[in-house]
Amino acid sequence: MAETSLAAVAAQADDLAQRGAERELANLRSEWADELEAAARSSDYRERAVAYRSIGQFRFRQKLELLRRGLEDESPACRGSALISLELLSQESPGPVNAVRPLLHSLVHADPNNAVRRLAVLCLRNSSPQRDTIVLLNGLAENDEQDAELRATAKRIAALLRKKAATR
Repeated sequence: MAETSLAAVAAQADDLAQRGAERELANLRSEWADELEAAARSSDYRERAVAYRSIGQFRFRQKLELLRRGLEDESPACRGSALISLELLSQESPGPVNAVRPLLHSLVHADPNNAVRRLAVLCLRNSSPQRDTIVLLNGLAENDEQDAELRATAKRIAALLRKKAATR
């Protein structure tokens, strides 16, 4: 068999997850877990970014601690990939996002990369509606010194969380 890349297998895993093929997905997870771990520890940020993105594509909930490390990675590409996976893993339940809420707040507030900040805001969409998150997003939305796209995203997600809070 020709060498298959982690990225290609992760795309296959994502397809299996979308189709609900749990047994095949579990087999892929088992087969590729070590390679994913190794890629996440690579000195090459591109390999780490693929690994962090793959966690979400594999729906690898057991790798949340590894994903947390991705959120703290020095590379914006790695932080972004980890955020994309976190958003994917939190679509069915707010648990993954709620578990790293303080870290997400920090990324939203102070990450030097605006794309990372927007992705962190988007992850908060899947969180439980907590007052501190809504206040943070409202403050960001009203700050004219911030990037317009970031402000618009923060405003939209704050409104969504307020609506969630009101229906509880």
